[in-house]
Amino acid sequence: QVRLVESGGGSVQPGGSLRLSCVASGLIFNSNWIAWFRQDPGKEREGVAAIYPGGYSTYYADSVKGRFTISDDNAKNTVYLQMNTLKTEDTATYYCAAGKPRSNSLSPREYYAWGQGIQVTVSS
Repeated sequence: QVRLVESGGGSVQPGGSLRLSCVASGLIFNSNWIAWFRQDPGKEREGVAAIYPGGYSTYYADSVKGRFTISDDNAKNTVYLQMNTLKTEDTATYYCAAGKPRSNSLSPREYYAWGQGIQVTVSS
């Protein structure tokens, strides 16, 4: 079975940092795009960042460029999302997903496997 397991969420004050981890199993890690999405209650699921593991490419939503960094450790089948200068608007449940889009994509419909999600709360 394909499994994606997120960790590293929590609560932080504005301006703080968190690092999320996504451990993948049951798939060929470096033949999928791995992406982070987020969703707050009442809002659409939003793509945050995507990576093709192995050093190919990364892609970011405009709202997080310069603040978030996506990276991978191919040996550990793990993708990270380093989140700096967090804002209250970043509060959401964050999901890790795997997909095979033809190019960089933050469209949820292009991802076929999802983690259960992890909460990130940014508040004062």
